[in-house]
Amino acid sequence: MKMEDMILVSVDDHLVEPPDMFEKVLSKKDLETAPRVIRENGQDVWVYGDRRFTNIAMNAVVGRPPEEYGFEPTSFGGMRQGCWDVDERIKDMNANGILGSLCFGSFCAIDGAGFLRHADKAEALTHLKAYNDWHIDHWCGAYPGRFIPVALVPLWDVQEIVKEIERVAAKGCYSITFPDNPATKGLPSIHNPYWEPMWQACAANDIMINCHIGTGNAPPHPSAESPIEVWTITFPIAIAIAAADWLHLDAMKRLPLKMALTEGGIGWIPYLTERADFTNFRHGAWTNSSFGGKLPSEVFREHIYTCFVDDKFGLENLDKVGEDNVFYECDYPHSDSVWPESPEFLHRSVVEAGLTDLQIDKITHLNAMRAMNYSPFDHFKREDCTVGALRRKAVEQGVDTSPIYVDGAAKPLADGEEKRVVTSADVMKLFA
Repeated sequence: MKMEDMILVSVDDHLVEPPDMFEKVLSKKDLETAPRVIRENGQDVWVYGDRRFTNIAMNAVVGRPPEEYGFEPTSFGGMRQGCWDVDERIKDMNANGILGSLCFGSFCAIDGAGFLRHADKAEALTHLKAYNDWHIDHWCGAYPGRFIPVALVPLWDVQEIVKEIERVAAKGCYSITFPDNPATKGLPSIHNPYWEPMWQACAANDIMINCHIGTGNAPPHPSAESPIEVWTITFPIAIAIAAADWLHLDAMKRLPLKMALTEGGIGWIPYLTERADFTNFRHGAWTNSSFGGKLPSEVFREHIYTCFVDDKFGLENLDKVGEDNVFYECDYPHSDSVWPESPEFLHRSVVEAGLTDLQIDKITHLNAMRAMNYSPFDHFKREDCTVGALRRKAVEQGVDTSPIYVDGAAKPLADGEEKRVVTSADVMKLFA
């Protein structure tokens, strides 16, 4: 398959919420207590109750040169406009040959934990619903067929979760975001009966549960002096802990649940599933874990989906990973994204892995369309959805993909100062 003929659907991208988002969906009264943006020390900061949320540079560095990554909290003016403007996002998707995109939020945290931490839960519920309405109706709704909507759920009340799942499903949203390990947030573990109504609602409404890295089992920094790349390397693989945990969820044996391990890569999957099979074979007699007469690896393939940005090893072992369980992700506008060259990176990997055209179609869009209830061909002709067709449209639109440099973002070295390795301590200061 030629690169220009691929059709790319990304199940993991991100948006930086525009400052006027709540004005579009809330009454004047509810807007008074809603999250808002203020200008503070040259930064654009979200304020919600007594909390402040800043956009760290690595969250929205697309189009920036790598030497500027990670150095400063940023403002809207320091970002590519496609981070927060849906019209510009579509142009950037065209330039990158991306047909469809699922966009997780930023200021409220990927799993909506910003609302969980708000003291007034009645306010939080109102604002969370408004967030979902904005995301579904104004972000995704602006360009039907180009986005896969994903909803937040009120993590503090499982009965309200059920109501919100049913409400957004009626609006055509069949994905939610949920922490890969809610116990790290002081909530019941996924094995607690507390969540049973949610499992039932997800199964009944054919909902994809998206568990993004960093929402629960984040990898620790080995030490303050460790180079930050140590943490960055291990960050995706930390979701393997969640994979093993969810694999043992009792509801998986009873219900047609489906969940995605988002931004975790795929190369480690064959070992984890092999290890799960061996562990159950060797220890099941005394641990009393049961998979309903199936191998753990079989349960994994029936319920769990995995996603990759760039994972040549995983693609070379696609038969061990499961070609029906893999999604592609672009990760725009995060620092791992290779925008606007995602097709080039992906095509090189699938060619070197020797994938067939059908396998390429599965991992690039067919799996996502089936599992996410996403139907772009209801809106567009297939020939208008390819990398080549979308990039031609970007040329017509005059999309500029040249690097964005921000004055002062890359700190100059003082006279006689030598470059040093950035450590965990340096980056942790940004999140303090």
